[in-house]
Amino acid sequence: MNIPSSILTLIAGVAMTLISLWYGQNHGLLPTAASSDAGDVDQLFNFMMTIATGLFLLVEGVLVYSVIKFRRAKGDTTDGPPIEGNVPLEIVWTAIPTVIVFILSIYSFEIYNRMGGLDPMTAGDPGPQMAHAHHHHSQLVALDPHQQNIALGLGASPDSKQGMNPLEIKVNGIQYAWVFTYPETGVISGEIHVPVNRPVALNMTAGDVIHAFWLPEFRIKQDVIPGRETSLVFTPNQIGQYPVVCAELCGAYHGGMKTQLYVQSEEDYQKWVQENTFAMNDQSSQSVAMNSVPNSNAEFLAPYAKDMGVDADVLAQLKPTKK
Repeated sequence: MNIPSSILTLIAGVAMTLISLWYGQNHGLLPTAASSDAGDVDQLFNFMMTIATGLFLLVEGVLVYSVIKFRRAKGDTTDGPPIEGNVPLEIVWTAIPTVIVFILSIYSFEIYNRMGGLDPMTAGDPGPQMAHAHHHHSQLVALDPHQQNIALGLGASPDSKQGMNPLEIKVNGIQYAWVFTYPETGVISGEIHVPVNRPVALNMTAGDVIHAFWLPEFRIKQDVIPGRETSLVFTPNQIGQYPVVCAELCGAYHGGMKTQLYVQSEEDYQKWVQENTFAMNDQSSQSVAMNSVPNSNAEFLAPYAKDMGVDADVLAQLKPTKK
């Protein structure tokens, strides 16, 4: 039974389309999505994987078919027939990639702008970028007419969170560590802790060379530049522990410039803030105590006498140290 080539081509096309659609949604190449914007980025990536899979199957399928169909017959030592260029075919295989790139460009720009990318409607507004944190879209480029500086940033507050003030965190990137300062509480940490479902605004700068603040699970990355402030606004929606990676070659130990971001419940976050606030106060108290010189050895040892097993009579016999 001879099946017409048109039917075989149709069956192959349907099979290729189904395989591409399935793999584009089930490739498993992305890490856990942990922010409100990650879903949009994943949709774009899945769309690209669907197209890439289809093109791969098409190109490789034609190659395999050609190798089998037009292979040299046994005992045939002649060359194949000369084939001149096929103008309609060349137009088709040039037009298809052009259309695909055009579609991906529009789609990716829409996702980028939805996340708070290059938004011309807000690019001319004066003032710091955080003034736009509660708008429908925040901007990537905020031009201040009174300054020659460009504030770079990325991120948008979801509509459902417009009434919630973002948690502001100052980020300083240095070789080879991240330092996080919380203006609300004064806490300074080498890790970043945030409450779940609350917008977070990172105001970032570098102390030496260019770094890049990358959160793979949040699908965001932003350069951290010396002498210039850049911003990231995102809303974490999955409790967990996530890596923070420097994605810009910044020196010999660039690979070790890593830390962790902890997304916690509101209760656990407040507990962490209290613990670190108390710890910082204790350190300040110890620093003040060390700067004040005791009048005698007995006074210096008194706080440690119980742990050392020394009684008060022994301490009383110690003579004051001469200054």
